[in-house]
Amino acid sequence: MTREHPGTSSARAWLLVAPAMIVLGWGGNQFLPLLQLYRQQSGYTQVQVNILVAVYVLGIVPGFALSGAWSDRFGRKPILLVGVVLGIVGSIILATSASSLAGLCVGRFVSGLSVAAGMVVGTSWVKELSVRGGRAEAGARRASAVLTIGFGGGAGVGGALAQFAPLPSVLPYIVQIAASAAAFVALLAAVETRGSGGTAKSLLGDLRIPTRSRARFVTVVLPLAPWVFAAPALSFAVGPSLVGQAVPGFAVGFATLVTVITLGFGWVTQFVSGPILRALRGRAGLVGVALIAVGALLLIPAATSQQVWPVLLAAPVFGIGYGLSMVSGLTTVQAMATPDDLAGLTAVYYSLTYAGFLLPAILAALTAVSPIWVLLIATSAAIAVCALIAARGIRTHTASAAATSATAGTPTERTQTARPGDLSSS
Repeated sequence: MTREHPGTSSARAWLLVAPAMIVLGWGGNQFLPLLQLYRQQSGYTQVQVNILVAVYVLGIVPGFALSGAWSDRFGRKPILLVGVVLGIVGSIILATSASSLAGLCVGRFVSGLSVAAGMVVGTSWVKELSVRGGRAEAGARRASAVLTIGFGGGAGVGGALAQFAPLPSVLPYIVQIAASAAAFVALLAAVETRGSGGTAKSLLGDLRIPTRSRARFVTVVLPLAPWVFAAPALSFAVGPSLVGQAVPGFAVGFATLVTVITLGFGWVTQFVSGPILRALRGRAGLVGVALIAVGALLLIPAATSQQVWPVLLAAPVFGIGYGLSMVSGLTTVQAMATPDDLAGLTAVYYSLTYAGFLLPAILAALTAVSPIWVLLIATSAAIAVCALIAARGIRTHTASAAATSATAGTPTERTQTARPGDLSSS
């Protein structure tokens, strides 16, 4: 294996990790537009569809914890290689279980485990390789953008194949499996950044928020994190379900279109996020969740009269909100972490973000007691409350950092003290 060294090869070393992150995000998200296909072909109810979404979350959350801890101990490469293999296994199960709810649940659970490895290990690895390549500030942006390519591209390819190609419940998975095999080969050549035999902490120790950052994590990161993936969940899980009767024969294609628009705008936002984060001076996450709240309100006409245009209008708003929220939160978390707790802290953050994918199931359950348009207003109000809590936390910690900086003895000390308060640092 080639040893890393300053220069072009080191600067581009993260590109060998990117394909694995893409195919794992692809495997996790291509299932979402296919939900409409399963409802049509196998007659699954909305409740059963929501169960499939929830099972995925049940797989991904422990996957976050285990993959982060194990990659700290055994290295990034072996754990991500296992993640790619799990992704292939999950796709095989899903491809052979279209008419079995239990089989789909097993496949989604395994897929959740694999996506967790791609997100936590891949994000940590890309960050470390970016530091070695002299672009530490690009680590969060690169990881976030690569994952979004997988999430959006996978949904687009899978949904298009399901809508227009033969074997709609099988072919999307076959294509993803072939891409995963290629990514596995590329990953073998990637440069390891953390050897085996790392710090021997307990699992809970690996996931513990560092004491120096705990207050800021709880008051700033925690209130905003669940809305990161609530944005795409609202956009392409809730939105198309509101207008299914208005697009007869094109339900899968419409869900795919909404997914691609949402994540396409999310990717562009993340790609150009550097100057945006600097301009917003630590408040990009607040702007992101504010846009998500607006997107929820934009869905109300679709909920009350099955109009299609509000779903299409809300999609880019959700996408931009998702993009800003994700890269801002990830940048903030990486600024808190040391090399020894980078993967563990990333795992905690991603676990919180994925709680947002439970929102469709919660809304579906609450429709028994309230119209969906009322629930969308309530969702928007809840987002606003969380944003206010985070805004207060940002003010508090920025003021604290400024006060500490004013009493620091040297310019170096002032820089090191002020960084934690700047949410746009990386």
